[in-house]
Amino acid sequence: MTEALRVFIVDDEAPARARMKALLADIAAEQPNVLVGEAANGVEALERLADAPADVALVDIRMPRMDGVELARHLAAAGNSPTVVFTTAYDEYAVQAFELNAVDYLVKPVRAQRLAAALEKARRAAPTARETLARLAPEARRHLSVSERGRILLVPVSEILYLKAELKYVTARTREREHLLDESLTHLEHEFASRFVRVHRNCLVAREAIAGFEKSTAEDGETHWTVLLAGLEERLPVSRRQWPAVKAAFAGEGRA
Repeated sequence: MTEALRVFIVDDEAPARARMKALLADIAAEQPNVLVGEAANGVEALERLADAPADVALVDIRMPRMDGVELARHLAAAGNSPTVVFTTAYDEYAVQAFELNAVDYLVKPVRAQRLAAALEKARRAAPTARETLARLAPEARRHLSVSERGRILLVPVSEILYLKAELKYVTARTREREHLLDESLTHLEHEFASRFVRVHRNCLVAREAIAGFEKSTAEDGETHWTVLLAGLEERLPVSRRQWPAVKAAFAGEGRA
C-alpha cells in the first residue's frame, strides 16, 4: 500500500486553502495524503512546520510578510525540509520553467490531475535543494529565522553586524542583542557574499558595520589586526590568513 504523503498548505487566501484541501481529498485514492497543517503566510508556516513535519509543502509564491520562495529557502537552510511545490495565480512565473527534480509548479486554478502529478513527482524527488532554490530566486534572504522559546523570530539581515561560528551554532549579532542560528557559516558566507566579509575562519562581518581596523599586540608580543565596529566597543580579531584579502577589500575605502 502506498504510504500517505504528509501535506502542508501555505496560502494567504482562505478560499485557496479550502480549495486545495478539497482537491487533496478528491485525489486521495490515487495519491494517498494527509493534511498535517496550514498557514496564511511564511512566518506562520515556519512556526507550525516545526511541530508538524511534512513531506510536501504546497506554497503560494506571493504572500505578505514573507513570500513563498523565501519561505522555501528558510526551510532548506533548516535542513530536513519538505519538498516544495509552488502555487500561484500569476502565470508569468511559468516562463522560468520549473521542470526541476525537486520542485514542481502549479498555476491557479489548480486542477486535480495536475495536483496528483505534482504529488507523484514529490514522492520520487529528494527534498528541495539549495541549488534549485538559488535558481528560483538568486537574491539572498532578507531575514534569518531563529527558533526561540517555542516561536520563530525573523532577524533582518540588514541589522546583523557579524556572524560568528561557536560550537554547533552561529551567533548573529545586532546592535541590540545576539541570536543563535542553526545554520552553516560557510553557507551564510556564500548566500550573503556581497554583504559580509570573512575576517576569521569562524567570523563574517557586515561590510557596512566596519568602521576601521586597529593593530593590537597580544600577550605573547605578537601583533595582529582587529576590526572596529561602528557603534560597538567590541573588537573582532582578523586572522593572519584573512588579513591580505580583508585589506584588499577595503583598500580603496580608506578603512584599511
